[in-house]
Amino acid sequence: MIRFENVSKRYDGAREALSNVSIEVAAGELAFLTGRSGAGKSTVLKLVALIERPTRGQVIVGGRPLARLGYRDVPAYRQQIGMVFQDNRLLNDRSAYENVALPLIISGTGEREIGRRTRAALDQVGLLDREKYPPRALSAGEQQRLSIARAIVSHPKVLIADEPTGNLDPDLSLEIMNLFRRLNEVGVTMLIASHDLPLVERFGSRRIVLSGGQVSGSESTAQTTGAGK
Repeated sequence: MIRFENVSKRYDGAREALSNVSIEVAAGELAFLTGRSGAGKSTVLKLVALIERPTRGQVIVGGRPLARLGYRDVPAYRQQIGMVFQDNRLLNDRSAYENVALPLIISGTGEREIGRRTRAALDQVGLLDREKYPPRALSAGEQQRLSIARAIVSHPKVLIADEPTGNLDPDLSLEIMNLFRRLNEVGVTMLIASHDLPLVERFGSRRIVLSGGQVSGSESTAQTTGAGK
């Protein structure tokens, strides 16, 4: 589903953020990107989301080489990719319902379908009773769950998350990761960047390790009793 073929990325005036990276995430797989700050995790996700483009090499998502997508194709492509960020990027002047509905409004979805899918997404993350609340009235964990609802409302085949538990305490972090696992169990391909190794190691998913912009390892993590519960 996601494939990097000898991908390098250099930002203007900086060293290479990625150097000759080749990785693959199969359809329906949940994989973690790990590594120290500056290892290249966020750059990988930005390339998948077409926020950035590679300097060299090829990124392929769903069998589609992203280099073939022009500027006008990007919005439609991004509707197929769910994105979750550490800082949520929620709109505090809009309700929880309006935040989740926004991608559907932008894509021109009909009003009845917007209502059905928005409430279904809120229900899936346990926030249906908070639909009228602004994000600032929600707890940190609820805000992150709201950002996940917004990411999945368009029924994406791929979901990427950049340090989605970075600002949460251990219990809330586990809650968010368990939500990701449930989404993965219904077929969503997931690539999650995290520096929280103790949390990652509670799950039996593959870990792609980055160091200095290169892949330094790929391994399955041993699932610990209690993970996923």
